[in-house]
Amino acid sequence: MSQTVTLTLSCPNRTGIVRAVSGYLFERGCDIGEHQQFDDSVRHRLFMRTQVTAPDHTDLAELSRGFEPVAAEFQMTYDFNPATRPRILVMVSKLGHCLNDLIFRWRAGSLGADIVAVVSNHEDLRPMAEAAGLPYVHLPVTPDTKAAAEAQLLRLVDDYRAELVVLARYMQILSDATSKALHGRAINIHHSFLPGFKGAKPYHQAYDRGVKLVGATAHYVTSDLDEGPIIEQEVIRIDHTYNAAALQTVGRDAEALALSRAVRWHCERRVLLNGNSTVVFP
Repeated sequence: MSQTVTLTLSCPNRTGIVRAVSGYLFERGCDIGEHQQFDDSVRHRLFMRTQVTAPDHTDLAELSRGFEPVAAEFQMTYDFNPATRPRILVMVSKLGHCLNDLIFRWRAGSLGADIVAVVSNHEDLRPMAEAAGLPYVHLPVTPDTKAAAEAQLLRLVDDYRAELVVLARYMQILSDATSKALHGRAINIHHSFLPGFKGAKPYHQAYDRGVKLVGATAHYVTSDLDEGPIIEQEVIRIDHTYNAAALQTVGRDAEALALSRAVRWHCERRVLLNGNSTVVFP
């Protein structure tokens, strides 16, 4: 019997890294099944994702502790992860296209994660969530209750043991403190190539400007509104025959595609933060 383990790491680039990593894994009886690396020649850093088959008796915590001398030698930031499906909490407001797409992919087994709850500042999407058998938590937000609501949100993340929070067209801005608390484990979908067409009625803005491409951007949440590290972008070509309603339909398709890919890649440990950007291993 065996188990699948994924090692992700980044460190200053120098010779001997791959040899040290593969040697350690070999000594622990691990068989490398997939290996990808990227040498960032601008930042002089190496990024690596290595998936191995480890003996069934392997203790993941012990495997990680044993790797510490290698990590210290090469100044690595690293993580060993089991092949389990991460638990995700989805946040929504009134628009349901992204939630509907995530639920479909989750139930089809292609999302790479398990949705454990839906949180919303409105009641509109309760029927969709509950039809899928998901708990639906109504968490109203007003200027006076925002701090308390976000504190409750973080408690829900802990209570549901959610590893990832997905803002699937959640139309509230998270505070700096909450954004920092969820650093690297909250993904948002934005209705354009950043930073164009911010604010209300983005597709009406796009129509007024005569755009020829409709896009969407999935990115990590940071305290800089809609400017977090980008994970995935989707683009669809359109022409002058598309009115604002048609642009909205096409745009929502792009949003659902970009968001689902970003969620799946994150959950498969294929996304590594690289400063204000990301390295995404296919």
